[in-house]
Amino acid sequence: MRENRMVTLAEVAQHAGVSASTVSYVLSGKRSISVATRERVERSIQQLGYHPNAGARALASSRSNIIALMVPLRTDMYVPVMMEIAIAVATTARTHGYDVLLLTGEEGPAAVRRIAGSSLADAMILMDVELHDERLPLLREADRAAVLIGLPADTAGLTCVDLDFEATGALCVEHLAGLGHREIAVIGEAAAVYERHTGFAERTVDGVRAKAQETGVRILHRPCEGGYAAMAQTLARIFDERPGTTGFIVQNEAAVEPLLNLLRQQGRAVPEDVSVVAICPEQVATQASVRLTSVAIPAQEMGRRSVEHVVAKLSGRGTDEVELLAPELTVRESTGPAPA
Repeated sequence: MRENRMVTLAEVAQHAGVSASTVSYVLSGKRSISVATRERVERSIQQLGYHPNAGARALASSRSNIIALMVPLRTDMYVPVMMEIAIAVATTARTHGYDVLLLTGEEGPAAVRRIAGSSLADAMILMDVELHDERLPLLREADRAAVLIGLPADTAGLTCVDLDFEATGALCVEHLAGLGHREIAVIGEAAAVYERHTGFAERTVDGVRAKAQETGVRILHRPCEGGYAAMAQTLARIFDERPGTTGFIVQNEAAVEPLLNLLRQQGRAVPEDVSVVAICPEQVATQASVRLTSVAIPAQEMGRRSVEHVVAKLSGRGTDEVELLAPELTVRESTGPAPA
């Protein structure tokens, strides 16, 4: 029957076992609701297929009830992670009564200016954040709620959500150093990612170097375009410069399988001869030819938290803050004690 008529807010409240006002607060974000209650209401909304009347809400509030999500899709970035975050943003936004306007072009400040100067969207979420991002001056001046998924060098006046990549890099080094590895190579993103000073890549290397200095480990960092040919060239260079390398940290999803194949071809067993730690999605780590010890990218959590911060700002409750998600390292078959 629900497929042929509109589900009401009262029905959602009855299904979730809460009051209608509680459902309204979950949708609007105007009051703090416990995590358990919010999740129960969100499940009822999804199960019943409830859709707030967007037109009526927009007229009542002079808002579009749309969040603009800026996702520059570059060839040197791992698009599946970006899209997983985008899907999490869209899904969470719907539970709060918002739709998402997806901007995928590399427009930079022009995109911020376009949203800020129109009624297209009530708020903005920005991804692919650089340390000195050109969009930030306009963002600070704009009369729009905004959240960054990423961390620039200067976070004053901004709200940011991200994995703590400095702690991630340090955690990878700590794990390998604890296994006795003294020569570690970092296979990074494509060179263009570092040339743009993209925040997550730069901060990972900072964390690696700081922990390496603390533990007395030698580090060699080499960007890699990904793919077999580029990985073969990068690996040959690493072993030419540091023939005693026994540990690898990989922050480049496209380089994971080529690295494992090349090591196998060279007669270097994983983890008996060399150990490999990856910073990548869980699926990449578990489906590799050797199940990888890894720090997972919490894409869904980053997307969800960014929307919750935006909704809080739109309701007048949000404050400028930096939320860094703590990294978790999962040990699998790709790491072991350094060879004697």
